[in-house]
Amino acid sequence: MSAPPPAPPSEPPAFPTYRLQTFLPAFALGWGLGAALTLAVRALGTGLLTGPCEGRTLLALLPALLLGPGGLALTAANWRRPTRAALGLGLVVASLLPALFVGAQDIAGLRRSGCAGGYVVLSGVNAGQPGESISALSLPAGQSRTLSGRIGGFTVQSHPQPFTLQGASPVTGIRVTVPATPVRAGEAFALKVEVAPNTPVNSYTVGVRAVTQQQGRAIEASGTLELNVRPAAP
Repeated sequence: MSAPPPAPPSEPPAFPTYRLQTFLPAFALGWGLGAALTLAVRALGTGLLTGPCEGRTLLALLPALLLGPGGLALTAANWRRPTRAALGLGLVVASLLPALFVGAQDIAGLRRSGCAGGYVVLSGVNAGQPGESISALSLPAGQSRTLSGRIGGFTVQSHPQPFTLQGASPVTGIRVTVPATPVRAGEAFALKVEVAPNTPVNSYTVGVRAVTQQQGRAIEASGTLELNVRPAAP
């Protein structure tokens, strides 16, 4: 009498069971490895980067960029193995906290120090005080409007030297008048947009440019405004 055929090897279940006793230790290990990698990358980058700005944005985002996709790939490749999948999920969580949280704080610090560049905020004027920022303005030909400007992205501590202002207009019929005296970062200043009576009805882009010198190089901040010229009032 012949022996019965051997039983086929058992296949893993289609949906693996995640047990809390094995999931939590592997998840905690993945999170701990991610946090340790974040600290190691920051320490290595801080030692290699000598300037206050160059390479700092990449350093702030690099741990999150490594841990997030890497953890997702590890989880997807091992979703039938609960322990390894939990390890990958721990890396994903570490990419958010602490990696992304700390990176966002670093980028905010770079903006405050002026490393992220500067800009000019243009706002309307209400009762003599700056109002909400605007990106577009509609003005009939032959009229003018007084606006408020402010240099952002820099601080007086990071850029103590005042900025020289320049108005920019694409046509001679539109004039942007700015103060002749330099202004400091964060200081509000008044500017005037004037449209000559014979200016064609169209949409124009005007702007304000602020320039200063620091450590022998020019530092610039700029802001633009879409000006819609309407027909002159009868």
